[in-house]
Amino acid sequence: METIIVMSVLFVIALLIAVSCIKIVPQAHASIVECLGAYRATWNVGIHFKRPFVDRVAKKINLKEQVVDFPPQPVITKDNVTMQIDTVVFFQITDPKLFAYGVESPIMAIENLTATTLRNIIGDLELDETLTSRETINTKMRASLDVATDPWGIKVNRVELKNIIPPAAIQDAMEKQMKAERERREAILKAEGEKKSTILVAEGKKESAILDAEAEKQAAILRAEAHKEATVREAEGEAEAIIKIQKANAYGLSLLKQAAPDSAVLQLKSLEAFAKAADGKATKIIIPSEIQGMAGLVQSLTELSKTDK
Repeated sequence: METIIVMSVLFVIALLIAVSCIKIVPQAHASIVECLGAYRATWNVGIHFKRPFVDRVAKKINLKEQVVDFPPQPVITKDNVTMQIDTVVFFQITDPKLFAYGVESPIMAIENLTATTLRNIIGDLELDETLTSRETINTKMRASLDVATDPWGIKVNRVELKNIIPPAAIQDAMEKQMKAERERREAILKAEGEKKSTILVAEGKKESAILDAEAEKQAAILRAEAHKEATVREAEGEAEAIIKIQKANAYGLSLLKQAAPDSAVLQLKSLEAFAKAADGKATKIIIPSEIQGMAGLVQSLTELSKTDK
């Protein structure tokens, strides 16, 4: 009975030892296994078995990308301005063995290395360059840290400057400078606006004067053309009247020719013509002798007609 109990105890102990020797490594993790204190193997994802009492899992390592936010570090620029800069480092473990045996306290080592590299880079820049060259500083720091941490099995993916905090006096001076710059830009924009407005008004007056002159020119041209047309129509009317008069005279002469008047009629017409020519305005008229005789005949006939009445 005692033998059975002992065997049962031994079986349970062996079972517990066997179970404890079964190890499962999850995704994105690795385990460093040592044999009697010496490195034996690196376990990756999956199930593994270790030798009891000889092997042990010395370190479990996370292979995911990790982010470390370091506190602000005092740095001095090239123009002797002390400022506080905090950094954020994104890194990933690429070689678990080097990470486990390369350096003691890797995170602290990265922090100190980051601070030293940052001081070296900022020391070559002036204040204004530091404030405007974040991307350049980030690139230089990442390159330097990546080279330095490679023997530790660490890959530095990115380095970002989180905050750049100048001294209070510098901040106040910068704010005043920015305010003055904004006021200067506002004054320039206002002056340019007034200048453009004046130019537009002047151009508007110029175009208005040009349009007025053009309108007056067109109106003068139209008036001249209208006067010309009226003059032409008037001249055409006078010419047409003259032509009609001449036609009437010609027709009268034609009728007179067809009537074959005698000398007495001709003398009478001549007398009427002289009477019209005088029209009460001439003070002296010379009448040919043949017309004078005709005039006496007319007067005699006129007196005779009065006597008959």
